Amino acid sequence: MSEQKKWVWKTPPWVPGHIEKYLTDPEAAHLWDASVGGVEKMLPTLLLTTKGRKSGEDRHSPLLYQEFNGRWVIIGSKGGFPAHPAWYLNLMANPEAEVRVGAKRAKVKARLAAGAERARYWASMRESYPPFEEYQDRAKDREIPVVVLEPIG
Repeated sequence: MSEQKKWVWKTPPWVPGHIEKYLTDPEAAHLWDASVGGVEKMLPTLLLTTKGRKSGEDRHSPLLYQEFNGRWVIIGSKGGFPAHPAWYLNLMANPEAEVRVGAKRAKVKARLAAGAERARYWASMRESYPPFEEYQDRAKDREIPVVVLEPIG
């Protein structure tokens, strides 16, 4: 059996609670204790709300991010799993979404970063959260997407 077939994706146990916290107390949810991921610091998260590509229902995903020139950058790592995360597939089907960054809410349009832009954002995100590099190694042939969320309007 190949190593990839041994992988079974399970939503990390902290995710549902983080979503609930973001929906009820977004300021408190903004910073995430990254020690559960092996990094001993608090890191900023946003709550991405996409439309399910099959269901059409709202889907929430808390994600690490960095802001660059009024845009938010997120990483589609899924912990290095060989398949893309559902939120990424939803954005590729419908790039318009909503983000909550603390109490701030914004409509956004997603696009993939490529070339030098992708390299710059990937390096910055990897520096902030070093496990991203391990996730890329684990993902093997899947290049982990770097997604730019640009405010609409």
